[in-house]
Amino acid sequence: MRITWITNDNSAPSVVDYGTKEGKYTMTSQGESTSYSYLLYSSGKIHHVVIGPLEDNTIYYYRCGGQGLEFQFKTPPSQFPLSLAVVGDLGQTSWTKSTLDHIKQCEHDMLLLPGDLSYADFMQHLWDSFGTLVEPLASTRPWMVTEGNHEKEHILFLESGFQSYNARWKMPYEESGSTSNLYYSFEVAGAHIIMLGSYTDYDESSDQYAWLKSDLAKADRKKTPWLIVLLHAPWYNSNWAHQGEGDSMMAAMEPLLYAAHVDMVIAGHVHAYERAERVYNGRLDPCGAVHITIGDGGNREGLAHRYRNPKPA
Repeated sequence: MRITWITNDNSAPSVVDYGTKEGKYTMTSQGESTSYSYLLYSSGKIHHVVIGPLEDNTIYYYRCGGQGLEFQFKTPPSQFPLSLAVVGDLGQTSWTKSTLDHIKQCEHDMLLLPGDLSYADFMQHLWDSFGTLVEPLASTRPWMVTEGNHEKEHILFLESGFQSYNARWKMPYEESGSTSNLYYSFEVAGAHIIMLGSYTDYDESSDQYAWLKSDLAKADRKKTPWLIVLLHAPWYNSNWAHQGEGDSMMAAMEPLLYAAHVDMVIAGHVHAYERAERVYNGRLDPCGAVHITIGDGGNREGLAHRYRNPKPA
């Protein structure tokens, strides 16, 4: 498990003490830290510490930086049943809070977020307030995320893209053989889960395409019978919002997913819920994936109400 937190004190150590009994820390891990500047904003010290190996389905108590509050989290199980909470396009509104409150009441082992986290949109202090907002949940269960368009924050000639996202939300990309924090994979219980990047290169000559092909080839369906893919911009979308924005990525990558018998593709971006039948190449196909859009997490832009009529088969 990677624990991430931010301090205003630059001398604070990147250390996590942890154990299986409240207030008793029998293990310590040391990690790394980073920071970034964006226009007139300077972040605090961002700590990333990997702890473990850990027992499955176990509650651990931990504290960050050698002092302060005690937190606790539960590790996922190593076998079924496995419960995943999935929410896209969160933001920071009263709707966001009601979504998070609902998730909190549901027994779940892990949260998956297919892009558009804080809706900071260049205002970096909103990344800090988003961290405060999600801390009660993100400190107790693993949060696995991939980027959306609102994470880009690219300003021509001034700021490169994804600075805050990459500094704050470090995912296990190196562990999965990826060269970019914008796409990676991991395994939990009986699921191999692939997080793709809708906003980095994905054509057949790209690093992401080559990595995806290699990652799918390594998936052992005896060990992980479920193969699930998350990305931001949906490939199948009958809502009038964001029509066609996933088409070029689908043209490049859908054949790879089909050949590997991917079970499910989950997207955000469209602020609505939609579930398709099993499809491939624009048609019903019993060997295709089920596509689900879940981009209604509660952001300030509101819901996308208008669907194409008649709806596709």
